[in-house]
Amino acid sequence: MSIAQDFSRGIMRENPVFKQALGMCPFLAVTTSVENALGMGAAATFVLVFSNFLVSLFRKVIPSKVRIPSYIVIIATFVTLVDLLMNAYLPALHSSLGIFIPLIVVNCIILGRAEGFANKNKVLPSIADGIGMGLGFTLAMVIMATFREILGNGSWLGFNLLGESYQNQPMLIAILAPGAFILMAFILGFFNIMEKRKRGGAR
Repeated sequence: MSIAQDFSRGIMRENPVFKQALGMCPFLAVTTSVENALGMGAAATFVLVFSNFLVSLFRKVIPSKVRIPSYIVIIATFVTLVDLLMNAYLPALHSSLGIFIPLIVVNCIILGRAEGFANKNKVLPSIADGIGMGLGFTLAMVIMATFREILGNGSWLGFNLLGESYQNQPMLIAILAPGAFILMAFILGFFNIMEKRKRGGAR
């Protein structure tokens, strides 16, 4: 498989959220605004790319028996770096994302790509896979956050789209936990319908 295919696979065909239902905790928790979604997506992508890079680079050196603990140490190193940089240069975003930045360490997307791809492939394909999966995760979060922010606040990236009258009486459920689950069901249902139609047309 080419590097371009390794890159594009994570964006749509094997999107970690829409196709594999991974990383659902931050997907539901921090998508109350597009800014939060972009911040979390960028942080996860950074960790994905560099953890994939190191896991692939040392895949023949790391003993099989300590493979998973080694991956967690590598991932935790980059998560700590992201956490410190975000706290230093983007304190408002860091405060908004809160505990979900450290929890990137146990994000099943990142650990899954380290074990399922980077451990078996060379460095460049692993980097491409990390970028693609990270962008796919970010795209999923931005789509979710777009619906939640517009419906729940009447705004998008802080810009007032629906007017002050709507902002005075918004659909608050969209930015609450029940609204997140309802919107997730609609979005995943839409992508499942599209997938079935695509398969039907390919027959």
